[in-house]
Amino acid sequence: MPYENILNEYYKKGLIKKQNPDFNTIEKLILRAQKDLTTAQATIPIDEGIAYSIAYLAMLHAGRAMMLLKGYRPADGYQHKTVVEFMGYILGKDYQTLVERFDRMRKKRNVFIYEVSLSISHTEAANALDTARKFVNLI
Repeated sequence: MPYENILNEYYKKGLIKKQNPDFNTIEKLILRAQKDLTTAQATIPIDEGIAYSIAYLAMLHAGRAMMLLKGYRPADGYQHKTVVEFMGYILGKDYQTLVERFDRMRKKRNVFIYEVSLSISHTEAANALDTARKFVNLI
């Protein structure tokens, strides 16, 4: 589906709202994403699950920055999912695998946060951090 059609569909469903780009906020979101990457790296030896969550947050902050740059913000109770899907449309097929990893991280982080029984390995946390670095650097 063409990008403009997706925007119209999301707008009609109330998933996004128009927002004038605010370059100060965009810069703050990118700087936050970079700080999240540093924090996730430092946290892996202490708590892999929290490091994984922080790596995901780095991607979320960068995705929100890109949405704002394009003149939109998520506007519903599914804000994280909206950011992931929006990024899929913006980045296109060339980055489909990266966006799919972002979505898997979103789901796993949600389970980790709300269902205490999930554990995340050192390898999973390191892979999440690598994915987050690629995503943030791309944005």
